[in-house]
Amino acid sequence: MEIKKNDIVDMEITGYTAEGNGVGRYQDIAVFVPLAAAGDKLRVKILKTAKTYAFGRIDKIVTASKERVPMDCAQFAQCGGCVYRHIAYGAELKAKEQRVRDAIERIGGFHDVAINQIVGAENPDRYRNKTQLPIGRGPGNEVKLGFFASHSHRLIQCSECLLQPDEFTAAMEGFQEWARQSGEDVYDEETGKGRLRHLYLRRAGATGEVMVCVVVNGNGVHFEPELVEILKQKVPGLKSVIINVNRERTNVVLGKKCRTVWGDDYITDTLCRLNFHISPMSFYQVNRDQAERLYTLAGEYAGLTGKETLLDLYCGTGTIGLSMAKNAAQVIGVEIVEQAVEDAKKNAELNGITNAEFLCADAAKAASMLKNRGTRPDVVVLDPPRKGCDASLIDTVAEMAPQRVVYVSCDPATLARDLKLFAQKGYEPKMVTPVDMFPRTAHVETVVLMTKCGLDE
Repeated sequence: MEIKKNDIVDMEITGYTAEGNGVGRYQDIAVFVPLAAAGDKLRVKILKTAKTYAFGRIDKIVTASKERVPMDCAQFAQCGGCVYRHIAYGAELKAKEQRVRDAIERIGGFHDVAINQIVGAENPDRYRNKTQLPIGRGPGNEVKLGFFASHSHRLIQCSECLLQPDEFTAAMEGFQEWARQSGEDVYDEETGKGRLRHLYLRRAGATGEVMVCVVVNGNGVHFEPELVEILKQKVPGLKSVIINVNRERTNVVLGKKCRTVWGDDYITDTLCRLNFHISPMSFYQVNRDQAERLYTLAGEYAGLTGKETLLDLYCGTGTIGLSMAKNAAQVIGVEIVEQAVEDAKKNAELNGITNAEFLCADAAKAASMLKNRGTRPDVVVLDPPRKGCDASLIDTVAEMAPQRVVYVSCDPATLARDLKLFAQKGYEPKMVTPVDMFPRTAHVETVVLMTKCGLDE
């Protein structure tokens, strides 16, 4: 019997998709079910069908999985941020580790690679040091803050997010108090009118310093001194209050111009014993504690002895390369975003690091340029975006013949594809370790050590 929309079917959930949905089978058709847990026996209502798969929602939990836990967030089912708040953290880690294993084996075709146990977070909550909160209107024309529902611009009001520190909740409360008093209007995406667009918050985990940045459709807001006073009373560790100007009709959150209303232009954090100045525009890892674990692992895989040249491609603001600089003879970082390169240079200067050079260029072109000028790195670190590496970059890296390549990935599927291409160029994966950088979400990072065939590890 063919499965159809609105059918009610019984099934057992056997695993998870890359997006964190539960997956089961009905008559050889894969059915994807949000908020389902592996081991659940469910009655599922079919919402959409295709030839080989279908989407459904839970109609009734017949027998709950042992992995299920009570949901602890009122917005969880709506906001689109977390996907694993309904299962125990250990079960989440198991699912993410399995996702990496499946990609390495099924997509990459590697069956003899050592895949280590995933590095979980000591605390899967309150880890985010940055948030961008859209501003809208709620019941009674009240200013509301929250997050967009998944794949939409429908604002889900959120008074507290369990992934964010308490200081962010205090900043949200202070901002809303000021908004009620000021009467400032809210930006409308359809008309392009209105002033208040986003509340953008950052916190330095090591120092506790907090930045509050209000993104506005204009040069500022009325009653800025009153906003500062309320935030100073409400927010522990407040170090900076900034206005960001964004007049563009765009989904991009931040505009190009910032004005400091009170305090410093930046906050300061410590990562891997290095100091970093963080401005509104700076890239910085969202989970500081897990970033330290990931960078430490990448450093161990790099195997530096103080004599090597390290090439850090997709270097961002230089955090990975700078964390390894003390063990390298020379560090060369490459990044296509000009502001990130400037931040990397400032971070090197701030920490007294003199053996690091940063180039603003496309990773593939820069690698080719370095090869042509005779630079032969001993170790290459890759930390590409979700789409992975271009084939031309892999070709160029292989031609440079480094002893080791350390690949930091945010997507297991593109990682496995790229590992396969590296293997064709003579670089075999030797060690794979997943790292849970973003607990409760569907994302998982992975660090891989590759060595050139025929070289001792």
